[in-house]
Amino acid sequence: MASRTEGTPYEGRDERPTSPPFESTLPQVDKHLASFEGERVLRSQLYAERARQLSERFGLEMNPHAWYQMEGHVLRVHKPVRMRVHRQCHQCGHELNQSGNCNSCKHNNCGQCTRKPPKRNEAEVIASREKRDHILRERTANAMIMPDWNCTPSEKAVLSRPGRHGGQELVYKKVRQRVRRTCCQCLEAGGPEVTFQGGKLKCPKCDHARCTDCPRDPPKKDKYPYGYPGDEFGAKSIPHYKCHECSTKFPPGAADGTECILCSHKKCDGCERLKPHKVEPKADPDVWRSVQEKLAALELY
Repeated sequence: MASRTEGTPYEGRDERPTSPPFESTLPQVDKHLASFEGERVLRSQLYAERARQLSERFGLEMNPHAWYQMEGHVLRVHKPVRMRVHRQCHQCGHELNQSGNCNSCKHNNCGQCTRKPPKRNEAEVIASREKRDHILRERTANAMIMPDWNCTPSEKAVLSRPGRHGGQELVYKKVRQRVRRTCCQCLEAGGPEVTFQGGKLKCPKCDHARCTDCPRDPPKKDKYPYGYPGDEFGAKSIPHYKCHECSTKFPPGAADGTECILCSHKKCDGCERLKPHKVEPKADPDVWRSVQEKLAALELY
């Protein structure tokens, strides 16, 4: 058997030329910027300051932890504030490069070339500062209303606004219907109308207790057919009784011995008189019938 000769795997091949080693060069730094030193700032502190400025300006509630990564530091370099100035060639209209030459017509910067923004004199600078201070004062005086998410339910919020003529502040209250009750005894005596004050149940003039005969403005006989809550029964009020066995109402002004239409119980001393209370009005049968007809016409299955 022929013996195999062993050798290196690259033996007999042409050696490829190797490239020279790469030499890393330091980035070029401007000489006028080399004097500024950097400062390590927490990334969370930086985004928190941005969120605070946005909330003060636009009234937004931002959580920077939900939008950005807060780990690590940021290198900030403090440089003086500079304004970026653009110059436009007055011959061809193209912008000049950083060296002050036009790349289109090779024109050098001159006094006729347009400057953006235009240079301001001392009076314009002072007027601009005053305008900026005025805007800042207006924003401070008329700051946005920020909702208080930590308010406790026990505290009652009061909404108010200045009066039209600079007087007492106007306080917001819910719309309520103003009800007036007039004393029936003063009306029968032929004197002026005397109204009950607030929640008091006695007439301020004749000391008459408020009863069901005292007129109410506006009247609501459909909701209060037996009198209004807190009233005493007047001389002209029609008595209404209910059966003490089945709680069915007797006809108005029913005498003792009247049979109940439901349980045939005869009215006795145990049947109580209905006190003034609110009654929910019954549905109109005509309206109920029309609703049933409309539902039947739809043929719902």
